[in-house]
Amino acid sequence: MREFSRTDRVAQQIQKEIALIIQREIKDPRLGLVTVSAVEVSRDLSYAKIFITVLNTNDEDKTKQSVKLLNEATGFIRSLLGKRIRARIMPELRFVVDTSLMEGMRISNLVDSVIREDNAKRKDDEEQNDSEGSKE
Repeated sequence: MREFSRTDRVAQQIQKEIALIIQREIKDPRLGLVTVSAVEVSRDLSYAKIFITVLNTNDEDKTKQSVKLLNEATGFIRSLLGKRIRARIMPELRFVVDTSLMEGMRISNLVDSVIREDNAKRKDDEEQNDSEGSKE
């Protein structure tokens, strides 16, 4: 079994702390309900890409605004992160939208609708066969 690498551990710690910082410290009402879904840290720990999902909105502008607000607040977030995490190097932060959750939900809805259509078609076919059988 492979141990977690240092970058994995750092990414996990950053994810946990940034989630708390966004939840407790950032008081901007324009920021939507944001979750930190993943963090990727470069091998040299100088950069961190933070993947966020904006919940309760299908509005792309609201999502973009939330990402923009967080990217504008990276200095503030980094300073709070520096106080919470003991690290020689505090990575540059960059927030990006994690589309995987929304894409997964979209695909799930597509599958559900195809199943519903298929079941409706099967039911229609059965009713049609029953009515043809009674004509004979």
